[in-house]
Amino acid sequence: MTKILITGANSFLGKNFAENSQIKNIDEVCLIKNTLQDISFSKYDVVLHVAAIVHQTQKIPESQYIKVNTDLCLEVAREAKKQGVKQFVFISTVKVYGEFKPERGIWTEDAVCEPDDSYGKSKYLAEIGLKELIDDNFTVSIVRPPLIYGVGVKANMLSLIKLVDRFPLLPLGGINNKRSFTSIENLVQLIDEVIEKRISGVFLAMDNRPLSTTELTKIIARHLNKKPLLITLPKFIVSVGKKLASSIFDRLYGSFEIDNRITRKTLGYQPKLSSDQGLKKMVLAYLEEKKK
Repeated sequence: MTKILITGANSFLGKNFAENSQIKNIDEVCLIKNTLQDISFSKYDVVLHVAAIVHQTQKIPESQYIKVNTDLCLEVAREAKKQGVKQFVFISTVKVYGEFKPERGIWTEDAVCEPDDSYGKSKYLAEIGLKELIDDNFTVSIVRPPLIYGVGVKANMLSLIKLVDRFPLLPLGGINNKRSFTSIENLVQLIDEVIEKRISGVFLAMDNRPLSTTELTKIIARHLNKKPLLITLPKFIVSVGKKLASSIFDRLYGSFEIDNRITRKTLGYQPKLSSDQGLKKMVLAYLEEKKK
């Protein structure tokens, strides 16, 4: 029976993996409270490494991202390999690709990585170091998810749900971008497949198709039983907004599209939930929490 150790305690992904994975022999360890010398990796077949500093709005020195997302990751992987662990699954990010530019084409598993922020850079440096550890006895599987949503999600997706829930008029109409997402259920399913197949390489997680911001808003509104009026902003306002508040307008109007056909073919993987099904579960959970 496969035994898994999740490194990084109380994370959104780690918690959902432990609850929803097909594999049930799972432990979790906090890398803040425990040193590597305290951890007996030899008991485990697989290490699922989720510990990280995620992308932050407040300023964090790049050295801190490197220390946690790169150096600590590689220290864990080396120790795990030394103690006989057979597979290391690293949760990276599509931020390793850098800024999405339509002329470069849709991102795939083989696309060139040009990270343009400290978070993406630190994850990509970890990927490079991990690939050097691969041999016949040590598999390294790198999973790059886009924005993850699901029951209990925080940050941008929760903010959008609250906006749609509270305001009858929103400036989110007529947006024709394409952004790739993954439900937490589909991501857990993909990680299960990666562990079952035990293959080294890069794997992209995503739902069946990308969504525009307008389509995403409409789906959320439908499951909230809301009918907000979605206003289409004039192009000149969008243009000014991109200059004055680039990060906000990029999330709303920019594209971020990936294509994981290689992953699906390699793993024989097909996401079990559609975007509509995944978003419905998330919104209904939000409504239940709202009642408390």
